[in-house]
Amino acid sequence: MFADDECDEIIRMANASGFRDAGLVRGRKNSSIRSAKIAWLGEANETAWVLDRLVGTVVSANRQHFGFKLADFAEEVQVALYDVDDGDHFDWHVDIGSGPIASKRKLTVVAQLSDKESYMGGELAVNSTGAAETVSELKGDGVLFPSFLPHRVSKMEAGARYSLTTWVHGPAFE
Repeated sequence: MFADDECDEIIRMANASGFRDAGLVRGRKNSSIRSAKIAWLGEANETAWVLDRLVGTVVSANRQHFGFKLADFAEEVQVALYDVDDGDHFDWHVDIGSGPIASKRKLTVVAQLSDKESYMGGELAVNSTGAAETVSELKGDGVLFPSFLPHRVSKMEAGARYSLTTWVHGPAFE
């Protein structure tokens, strides 16, 4: 989804915008479920190319694999930092929820921004078949999956991992 130098640029932009403690829905905090730092990439000219790339990727993947009715990206792009020093992780969860925006999440998009050699742990796993499957950890690779699928990021064991996440919205599932 992104070249190595593009991943580095996304990390630079996230650092420039500033990281803060990640929370759960409605700003709740529970470090036993989620511990990480996040930064948001706005829609400024400097970051527009990231959204353009995401749109192209989503349109193609949705056409080939999902066929969902999609409308927009109603939330900004999120960059997450998982660090061993804080025991960062994100336990099993789904991204679709009951709120006015979360209820319309159709697809979750996650891109790996770090070199796998720079950290241990922190694997993204998705459970679409009753068994957890770890997704690609190659820098620049991305994965799209329905937002109702359970997924997690395992506890960091060494180093730090950066990832990009966004959600694609459409009419609520019936």
